[in-house]
Amino acid sequence: MLRRLFRIAGWIAGTIALAFVVLVAAYSFVPPVSTLMVWRWATGERVVRQWRPIEAISPNLVRAVVVGEDARFCNHSGVDWIEVRAAIADADELADARGASTIAMQTARNLFLWPSRQVVRKIMEVPIAYVLTLAWPQRRLLEVYLNIVEWGPNGEFGAEAAARRAFGRSARNLTPYEAALLASSLPNPVRRNAARPGPGLRRVAERNLAGVAADGGNAIECLDLRR
Repeated sequence: MLRRLFRIAGWIAGTIALAFVVLVAAYSFVPPVSTLMVWRWATGERVVRQWRPIEAISPNLVRAVVVGEDARFCNHSGVDWIEVRAAIADADELADARGASTIAMQTARNLFLWPSRQVVRKIMEVPIAYVLTLAWPQRRLLEVYLNIVEWGPNGEFGAEAAARRAFGRSARNLTPYEAALLASSLPNPVRRNAARPGPGLRRVAERNLAGVAADGGNAIECLDLRR
């Protein structure tokens, strides 16, 4: 009986691993969907997402998101251990650590895991982030993130849906301040409404603008954003 259970467990693990490999390969060239999108579809909830290639997203937003979410995006291999150690040091336990998730880790969570603060999920993000960084160019990784992240209070996903909801315009045409507001609304666009920013969100957006100016393009030096 025990041997049979091990065989079944091995078969399940092998099936999951194969599915993961197939999805990573497929998502390198087809628009992926997040687990949260799938859940919302399955439960009949609203999902709004218009996929846009990174060339059709304002460089203002690209810079604002990278500076705000993962300033060393071009200089690590999926996990920024400097930020991880700092976040853990500031938290009581791993589950409470904030600010350590790179764009690769957030993409891993959105595509393959579930939204929670459980330690096991945080640990699983790490190997998946490394795989995504190895499998995809950084440009593709950021493009996927910008199109799958939850970015609105009512099922809006990705930069295009977020820009149209908040400002009534395409993500291609965002101003630096609009981009800073959207970037600063992450990771909680329900509480931080870029369409009607409160004083707190405006302060965060101003810091983001200052960070983008101070960075001078270094955070996105690995990306070719020429139109």
